[in-house]
Amino acid sequence: MTIGEVARRAGLRPSAIRYYEQCGLLPDPPRQGGRRVYDDSILDLVALVQFARGVGFSMREVRALFGQHVGGGPISKRWTALATRKLAAIEGRMKQLRAAQTLLRRILACRCVDPAECGRRLRATRA
Repeated sequence: MTIGEVARRAGLRPSAIRYYEQCGLLPDPPRQGGRRVYDDSILDLVALVQFARGVGFSMREVRALFGQHVGGGPISKRWTALATRKLAAIEGRMKQLRAAQTLLRRILACRCVDPAECGRRLRATRA
């Protein structure tokens, strides 16, 4: 397959495929006549990168998943480590978002006439 075909089948632009290669997420493909040539297995790797990015993993974390800069080992072990950390971060962020949601709902009930009154009421609800 050409890079254009890989990109089309993966729903990406060719520049994304080149970027993933440049970042070390995808192996450098063999070339014929100076053009990249891919086999079907590249689509599996691209799908894995897209999944990992889609659930919020950074490029650094995706590189770790793929085994770069880590001791290697089976991918399931790397998934477990990365997913455990990501879930903890997401749960922490969700807690922050729920607190923000509660405060914003309180402020929707604000009928204050000036900033000082509003601040007093907010301080009173926190105490």
